[in-house]
Parts: sequence; structure tokens; C-alpha cells
Amino acid sequence: MPDTPLDRLSAEGQSVWLDSISRQALRSGELAGMVRDDDVVGVTSNPTIFQKAMAEGDAYDDQLREVLENERDPKEIFYALAHADITEGCDLLRPVWDEGDGLDGYISWEVDPRFANDTQATIDEAKRLHEWVDRPNLLVKIPATKEGLPAIEESIAKGRAINVTLIFGLERYREVAEAYLRGLERLVEGGGDPSKIASVASFFVSRVDTEADKRLEKLGNKELQGKLAIANAKLAYEAYKEIFAGDRWEALKAKGASPQRCLWASTSTKNPAYRDVIYVEELIGPETVNTMPIQTVKDFQDHGRVERTIDKDVDAAHQVFKDLEAAGVDYEDVTNTLELEGVEKFKDSMHELLAGIEAKRDSMVAA
Repeated sequence: MPDTPLDRLSAEGQSVWLDSISRQALRSGELAGMVRDDDVVGVTSNPTIFQKAMAEGDAYDDQLREVLENERDPKEIFYALAHADITEGCDLLRPVWDEGDGLDGYISWEVDPRFANDTQATIDEAKRLHEWVDRPNLLVKIPATKEGLPAIEESIAKGRAINVTLIFGLERYREVAEAYLRGLERLVEGGGDPSKIASVASFFVSRVDTEADKRLEKLGNKELQGKLAIANAKLAYEAYKEIFAGDRWEALKAKGASPQRCLWASTSTKNPAYRDVIYVEELIGPETVNTMPIQTVKDFQDHGRVERTIDKDVDAAHQVFKDLEAAGVDYEDVTNTLELEGVEKFKDSMHELLAGIEAKRDSMVAA
């Protein structure tokens, strides 16, 4: 039997998901190969990922011509193209979902990020995407904005699997977990089966260091650089262990509910001064997911070190927060800034994506 770093990572109870999907990866067999050889058991997507995939080459051109026979709206054209990839991905990973009793094997599809501050539009879009794909291993992504929280609760209460994205701060993480619990309780009260529901809380990692390091650089403090992101994630996991325990959780668990796992997102290393797999190696532990870019998967397979680290040196993680405050860096402002920027980046990608589709549409129609 193979014994690779990713095999050992999976043995620690952490699931490996890929952070991108593309028609090329699906049709070439690259994604199937990573599922077979690299322990990849899930895939996420977002507007930025689709924008890059659709902007490169002509993989989508044939379907685009077909769609253009009946559709001219750029968003609907994009959704038709994305739907084909998401559905094919769900079918590819369905055996993983079946064999693992629904723990993994998911493909994530994000609601229109332009709805990030519109609760009802997000609820409606999540419903639409779930019903359109009609696969049990689809996770619809909802951003963890203030307006997103009621949409998360409502979607869970209606029995829809949700990937909560763009979580940066600990307080917001607790609010996300609370929305999940309330949604499950409403589902049970309405006679629903919580054993059919999956959810992950996507906690962004490396971007936290990027923002904090920038502020520390201005303060002339190099000692604390590169420490907040990992400390932040470790305290999120500490909160996870606390939230999914006790009488309230045990009552839901007895009905078949599964905890909302922490998913470590944005785990590629942005700063070349840091080890290229640091955001994987330092956050290894059970009941978690790490969603990696293809290059990070390859790097970890090549030289990743595996040991349980997620609940190691937690006291030191708490100290990082105290040291950061003493140094003059406002943690709440860091995470609020990142949330706003994250939403705006996805909105920008959506606009760019739709503009690209519009341009291609016009050129094909003219031809």
C-alpha cells in the first residue's frame, strides 16, 4: 500500500480538498488522478477560480455556442457552463461520498458574490443551485457576512448542505457555528433528518498573515510576523471543540447530526520567506479539511511533514493575540478588513468573468 505524506495526513483525520475545478482538469483525467493518487476527496470553487478557468483556452467554446442558441444573459450563460462542471465533478466524486457515508466527496459552488449583503437573494440562490444540480454531494457556498448568517441558518433548516466561506475572525466563526446549530434545531423541529446535512466552515488562513504582517512591518515589528494566521486557526479549532460538545450538541448528535468541520482555506504560502507548506503542516488534526491549490498538493506530497499540530501549543497561540494587541495591531480591524476585501475580490472576479463571457458571446454571435 502507498504511504505518502497525504496518505499520512488523511490518517490523522484531515480531509484533503482541492481549491479549484476546471473543465480541463475534469476532461483530461487530472482531477480523477488526484482523487486516486493524492487522497483528494473534495473540491471547492469560487468566481475567481471559474474566471481563470474560463479565460484560458477554448475548453468551454463548444458548450458556449450551444447555450447561445437560447440564452444571451451573461450570468445565465456562466451558470450553464459552471453547472456542467459542477455536475460532472459531483458525479466523479460520488463514490467517495457513498463510501464515506457523506463525510467527503463534495463539490462546492458559490452563490453570486454580489448577493453577499442581501440575505433573501442569497437564500433564493442557494435553493436554486441545490435544486438545479440535484446531487447529494453538492455544497453551496455562502459568505460569512452579517447578512449571510441568516441565509446559512435558513438553508440548513431547509435541509441544504452549505459551505460557509470567507471566515476570518473568531467571533464571526462562532456566529457561523451558531447559525448552523439553529438551522439543525429548526430542521429537527420540522421533522427533518439532520443526518443528511453536511456543512463546513471555511476559515481563511494565509491572508490573515498577509494583512497582519503588513501592519507589523509598518510598526517595525518583525518578531510577530507570520504568527497570527496559524494562531487564529488553532483558536478556531479550540472553539470548534467547545461548540460541538455538551448537552445542546449531544441532543442533535443523537438525531444523527454531524459537526460543522473547520475547513482551512487560503493555505498556499503567499510570503516566499515562509515554508511553502507551513499552512498545512501547522494545522493538522482530526475532523478538519484542508483545501489546497494543486501546487500545494504537489509540494506537500514531495516534502510535507505529518504530525498532529492543530491542538499543539494552544497557549502560545493565545499569547500571540496578547502580543499583537500590545504591539498595536487591532485584530478585529484586521479580520473586518479581510472580510470586506474578500467579498470585493469575489465581486470583482464575477464582474470580470461576466465581462469576458459577454465579449466572447458578442464575438461568436457576430461570427
